[in-house]
Amino acid sequence: MKAMKLQVLGSGCPSCKRLYEMTKQAAADLGLDADVEYVTDIQQILAMGLMSSPVLAVDGKPVIVGFVPGSVDKVKELLKAIPPVGR
Repeated sequence: MKAMKLQVLGSGCPSCKRLYEMTKQAAADLGLDADVEYVTDIQQILAMGLMSSPVLAVDGKPVIVGFVPGSVDKVKELLKAIPPVGR
């Protein structure tokens, strides 16, 4: 089984940091086998074809772009809805 790769991409602003903390908490609460990474390299965001941050990407696919959800529960709902591909 392969671990889920969660990346929060952003400039390092407070919103990006908040999404990163929320994502770590959501993954821990759900007991996910996940690597959570915080990426501040804007070139990686642009390489995904995105122009807004923060971004939450799951296994390289953006699932949140340009906003921070209102709660950790919203992040958990989103993560639970993602099918386990290749895991």
